[in-house]
Amino acid sequence: MAAADRSSSIVEYFGGEAGYRCGYCKNVTGNLSHGMWAHSMTVQDYQDLIDRGWRRSGKYVYKPIMNQTCCPQYTIRCRPLHFQPSKSHKKVLKKMLKFLAKGDSSKVAGDEEPMDSHREDAVACSFVLKNDSDISQSELKPLSVEETERVETEDNNEEEEMKKGVTMKKVESEPPQTCVDKDSTGSGERSDSAKLVHTTPKPGKGADLSKPPCRKAKDIRKERKLHKLLQNQPHTLEGSPSQVEPQILLSQNSKSKANQPKSIEDFIFASLPDDATHQLEVRLVPVSFEDPQFNSSFSQSATLFAKYQMAIHKDTPSECGEYEFTRFLCDSPLEAENPPSGPDCGYGSFHQQYWLEGKIIAVGVIDVLPYCVSSVYLYYDPDYTFLSLGVYSALREIAFTRQLHEKASELCYYYMGFYIHSCPKMRYKGQYRPSDLLCPETYVWVPIEQCLPTLEHSKYCRFNQDLKAVDEGCIKELGRVRVLHKRTVMPYSMYKKRRKGPSDEASVQQYASLVGQTCSERMLLFRS
Repeated sequence: MAAADRSSSIVEYFGGEAGYRCGYCKNVTGNLSHGMWAHSMTVQDYQDLIDRGWRRSGKYVYKPIMNQTCCPQYTIRCRPLHFQPSKSHKKVLKKMLKFLAKGDSSKVAGDEEPMDSHREDAVACSFVLKNDSDISQSELKPLSVEETERVETEDNNEEEEMKKGVTMKKVESEPPQTCVDKDSTGSGERSDSAKLVHTTPKPGKGADLSKPPCRKAKDIRKERKLHKLLQNQPHTLEGSPSQVEPQILLSQNSKSKANQPKSIEDFIFASLPDDATHQLEVRLVPVSFEDPQFNSSFSQSATLFAKYQMAIHKDTPSECGEYEFTRFLCDSPLEAENPPSGPDCGYGSFHQQYWLEGKIIAVGVIDVLPYCVSSVYLYYDPDYTFLSLGVYSALREIAFTRQLHEKASELCYYYMGFYIHSCPKMRYKGQYRPSDLLCPETYVWVPIEQCLPTLEHSKYCRFNQDLKAVDEGCIKELGRVRVLHKRTVMPYSMYKKRRKGPSDEASVQQYASLVGQTCSERMLLFRS
């Protein structure tokens, strides 16, 4: 166990914070959350934390106090493997193609999303730059393996019991979930059961009955195609064309995909004409100052961030300088990992940069985790607002998730941050379907269609309809929580005996109940 400490998550729990200003309803002190500073974090720990309602902003990881905060924030995930773009999504994709091919920058009224950025969560958390840690790095480095083992074996009887408990826990722990069995729990339906509902449009009024009825271009094209096919049919012995049912003839000569709706990839990777006006390049850059691409584009990216923040969020220059940019979107606690079975890019934090004619026009900040691509933030050049880059980048990230899934089969979800039903301008996230919301009490996923009726009556809801269901990952043994104290890793039961001064059991109990038993036994809780 000690050898793994070098790659363990190290967190500093702050407890329930005082109320902050809410970025959604503007309540001065209504935004309530628990928080902790992540000095380092493994991608698996963060995956498990966001599956319990946590979310990061820089290195600060927070969890809204759902039944108390003014605007409850429900974790929302989309299922990209079954995603089909809506009419409005296709409109955005076509608009981008038209811009790239012909330079058309016209704006169609009413086709933009309710919010320019599809990820506003971090902006709404004004605490992002207020909570830091003043602990020296030397205190965060565990001592040698031998020292850790010596401390952990001081009380032989207690240690034997601990080992039995840990062994039992490993046996009982759930295997990694796959895309086949990770679909909505407690929903009673499969993830592919969501259907698109089409309504028949009402007939028009005031038609000129003296003129022949208008014909759809689609019908005219179909008739021409049928006529051409009939002409090309081989003749029978009698010299007359074969008598083939027109519909059968069409279906036989159509491509297998003809009746399938267009996917986002059909739009994103559509071939542009040779004389296309613009070329868009999307680059995935690891968030690391040791990466040459990240370093070379840092200044331009930071300048774009400031331009976006001042134009869209009305920040002052001092609120969006390079220091704030670094703390907010470049400092990530996630440790990069590149396992053989993982995606080619590996796991960790990335900037997805959108380059147009040698300059960055948008950056999507994402975390690539074992089961998902988690969207962190988006900033873009306000001069390109007409392209609806918030929507476009979300669709690109859904396509990117599908791409990663081809290599890493367990990676099959796209987390969009928080869904805030009580804030109308944040409801648009529910338009990326099929999608699920996380039950704030039992931490199971429930299709959003089942959640919306209850959210209409109450802003805070338990989505799991099974009233007997409980949080399966809740803390069961506080003594097994792992602690980092004086550079030594030990279970909380041992730390409790060594601690001098007032008891901190209530704080540790709260921390463990929020992160769950599994994370509390893997992560190191720093204690001074």
